Amino acid sequence: MLVDAIRAEGFRLSKNRTALFWSVLFVPIIAVAIGALTNLVLKGSETKLMVNGKAPAELTQMMTSSPLDLGETMVSAAGDLANPLILLFVLIGAATIYAGDYRWETWRLISARNSRTNLLLGKLAVVAVMSLVAMLLMLVAGLIENLIKAAVFERQLTFSMTGAMAGQFIGQFALSWARILQFTMMGMLAAVVTRSLLAALFVPLVVGVAQFFSPNMLMSMGVTPDAWLAVLINPGAAVDTVSALIAGGERAAALPDGLPLKAWISLALWTFGPLALSIVWFRRQDLSKE
Repeated sequence: MLVDAIRAEGFRLSKNRTALFWSVLFVPIIAVAIGALTNLVLKGSETKLMVNGKAPAELTQMMTSSPLDLGETMVSAAGDLANPLILLFVLIGAATIYAGDYRWETWRLISARNSRTNLLLGKLAVVAVMSLVAMLLMLVAGLIENLIKAAVFERQLTFSMTGAMAGQFIGQFALSWARILQFTMMGMLAAVVTRSLLAALFVPLVVGVAQFFSPNMLMSMGVTPDAWLAVLINPGAAVDTVSALIAGGERAAALPDGLPLKAWISLALWTFGPLALSIVWFRRQDLSKE
C-alpha cells in the first residue's frame, strides 16, 4: 500500500510542471547563467584587475592558468547542496505536495483507499526523490559552470578522486540531502496542522530565519554557541558541525568537545520530530468535510 501511495504522489507531481520547474530546474539554470556571466565579466576586466592589483587572492588564483580539478570541485559542491537558495525553491514543491490535498479538497477521495500513515510517507518519499534530483542537477550545473570557467580562462581540466575524497563526497552529499528533508519536515507539520499551503511554505522560512539569528540572540543572554540549548534549537548549525566532522582535518579538530554529539541529536530531533508529530496529528484529524 505504501508503494501505491508513492506511485500516486509521483504521478501527480509529474503532472505539476510549475512545481517541478521551480523546485528542480530553476536554481541549476540560474546558477549556470550567473556563473557564465560572472566569468565573462571577470575575463573582460582581467587585465585591469591584474595590473592595478585590486583582485583578491582567491580571484587572482581563479584567473590563473593553473589546472582546474573537477574532483575537488565536486567534493566542495556536495557540501553546499543545501544552501538557502536550494532550500527555498525545493520547499515550493514540498509545500505543494504536503498541502495540496487540503487546498484541492481531495483527502476524502484517497484516504479511504490507503492508511493515513502511508499517505504521508508516500508524500515524504516523493519529496525525497525530488530533492535528490534537484541536488544531482545542481552538481551537473556546477560541472558545467567549471567547464565554462576553464574555457574562458583557458585553464586545463583535470580529475582526481582519492578514496578519502570519495568518502567526503558521499558524506557531504548525504548530509545535504538530510538537511533538505529536515527543512521540508517543518513544511509537512505546518501543512497538517494549519491545512494551508501558504503556512507550509512560510512557516519553515520564518523558523529557519529565526534559527539563523538565534546564536547572536542567545549570546546576548550568555548562552555560548556550543551549549545544548544553542545547538538543539539550530539544526543549521548542527549540520555545519557534522559537515566539519566529515571534512576532517583542522575543521574537525577545532570543534569543541561534545559538540558533535549535540549536533547529531539536534539534527535527528528536527528531522524525525516533525515527521512523528505530523503522523500523529494527521491520524487524529477530522477529514470528513475535506
